[in-house]
Amino acid sequence: MYIQLGMRNLIISANVLVKLRDKHHVSVREIEQCFENKCGTYLEDTREDHQTDPPTLWFVAPTNGDRMLKVVFMFIDGNVHIKSAFDADRESIDIYNTHGK
Repeated sequence: MYIQLGMRNLIISANVLVKLRDKHHVSVREIEQCFENKCGTYLEDTREDHQTDPPTLWFVAPTNGDRMLKVVFMFIDGNVHIKSAFDADRESIDIYNTHGK
C-alpha cells in the first residue's frame, strides 16, 4: 500500500512511514521541505549492497527549521518513492557538499 501525500508525486509506503515516524522522527512535511530547499543535484548511491533499478538517489538539505536531513529515494514512473530520510551525519554532508553542489 502506498500513500500519496502533499507533494503531488511523492509516494511513501506505509512501512516507510512507520520507520520515518518511529525510528527517525521525520515528518512527511520535513521531507517536502528538503525537496523545496535543496540546493544542488541528486547523487546516486553506488554502494554495491544499495544498488537498485532504477537507481537509488539521495541528497542533503535543510528543513525550514534548519534540520539537515539525508533524503533517500527512487524515481519510478515519474513519481518520487521515498526509501528513507534521517538526520544527515557529517560524512554525508561532506560528500554532498563536495559532489552534489
